[in-house]
Amino acid sequence: MTDSTTFPSTYPAAGVGIATRGMSLEEPLLFESSRPGAVGYSLPKADVPDCDPASVLPDEFLREDIPNFPELSEPEVVRHFTRMSTWNAAVDLGLYPLGSCTMKYNPKVNERVARLSGFANTHPLQAQELSQGLLGSMMDLSEYLAEVAGFDHVTLQPAAGAQGELAGVMMIRAYHEARGEQRTKILIPDTAHGTNPASAALNGYDTISIPTGDDGILHPEAIEPLMGPDVAGLMITNPNTLGLFEENLVEIAKIVHNQGGLIYGDGANLNALMGIARPGDLGIDVMHFNLHKTFTTPHGGGGPGSGPVGIKAHLEPFLPKPVLRTHEDGGVFLDNDRPQSIGRLHGNLGNVGMMTRALTYIRFMGPDGLKRSTEMAVLNANYVAARLKDRFVLATGDRPVMHECVFSDEHLEGTDVTTMDVAKRLIDYGYHPPTTYFPLIVHGALMIEPTESESRESLDCFIAALLAIDDEARRDPGLLHKAPHNTRLTRLDETRAARKPILRWSPGSGE
Repeated sequence: MTDSTTFPSTYPAAGVGIATRGMSLEEPLLFESSRPGAVGYSLPKADVPDCDPASVLPDEFLREDIPNFPELSEPEVVRHFTRMSTWNAAVDLGLYPLGSCTMKYNPKVNERVARLSGFANTHPLQAQELSQGLLGSMMDLSEYLAEVAGFDHVTLQPAAGAQGELAGVMMIRAYHEARGEQRTKILIPDTAHGTNPASAALNGYDTISIPTGDDGILHPEAIEPLMGPDVAGLMITNPNTLGLFEENLVEIAKIVHNQGGLIYGDGANLNALMGIARPGDLGIDVMHFNLHKTFTTPHGGGGPGSGPVGIKAHLEPFLPKPVLRTHEDGGVFLDNDRPQSIGRLHGNLGNVGMMTRALTYIRFMGPDGLKRSTEMAVLNANYVAARLKDRFVLATGDRPVMHECVFSDEHLEGTDVTTMDVAKRLIDYGYHPPTTYFPLIVHGALMIEPTESESRESLDCFIAALLAIDDEARRDPGLLHKAPHNTRLTRLDETRAARKPILRWSPGSGE
């Protein structure tokens, strides 16, 4: 019987990807460790006369004292943040199988290039004539992205995929308004990403949910009766959140375009198409890119993101400003003379560090490498699906998938075990859980995306862990109900954490 600390003997390549208790040091909060007078820095003597800042600066530029700010030595600060870093799951430590989010490995050459002084130390307000290297690199990236996805122009401004999506719908609205049309609705399939209806609603549109067919994809007959002069367009994710290619997209786009609507493409899953098919050639008018999902820039953690947007020529007047353009002499400049622009979305060019990483990846891989990356992502997803389908129930049946595979909880019937139990138990085996309960159209969904980064050996270890957990679900379901067992904290009350979060610490709070 497998207990909470013993890995099954059938596990291949013992020692690979196995979580152990190790040395996990507990410590109090920084506020509790604080000692008056402790200093974690040493500054040189000021080279200007001492003075009271309040005597030379306006009140609005003066910072008040931070109450209860912790006072610590340098070793205490370093150890605190180093310890916290070891508590994180990270793609540099192992497989990160989040479906839809595409948590892939970030090549370290990207990091090195992004840290070159010409990129990292260039001031964003430096004169354009002194920033031609940076501006030229960003122009190269926009042209590469346009070529990969089949668009005429790309803006790099949006700071994340969600903001890029918002910008795309803003351009659709500006396009219709410029034509004197007041359209009020946007059609969204039930396999779309959750941000799609949010972006439409923020632009003042009513959203109409469209059911997919029994085969998991959208069909023209579901769109045709809903299209009319009040519909601004259709937002569609391709491949969709079931991991299936929207085979009817070209025909659907014709229906929408014939009624004056536009097609918004959610480009989150471009990593399943890159080098194989171009969204712009399939009838999509505007699409955002998630640079972390397809072009290996870092993802999450509250840091900078990047969500460029590609468009067809008829949307060019409405691009966010400023727009990168090329002089006749070959120089690059920022064009602010854009009377129909939706406006500025981000300070300066956007998050240049992320864009530099994406540019490095594209140049390093080249066209053949980008296509190979797509092929490996699709191969890995289908390998996982094939290895698990006899024990886990694929939501898509026997159909080949693209970049990810989705399982339902049907195989857990009669065990009193839930999808969440399986996900939590995976942590004991050394893996961050896959995406759970999404897409919503699949009951108890478990969505797995292995990405192209993983070797067959890595996937075999992950699959063995899932099969072992499936055995446990039938033999000892109570073990899964209390998982994870080998973490610093075990099963948390996630409902309470969501509804009653403690967002601020105060002395004597006891929490």
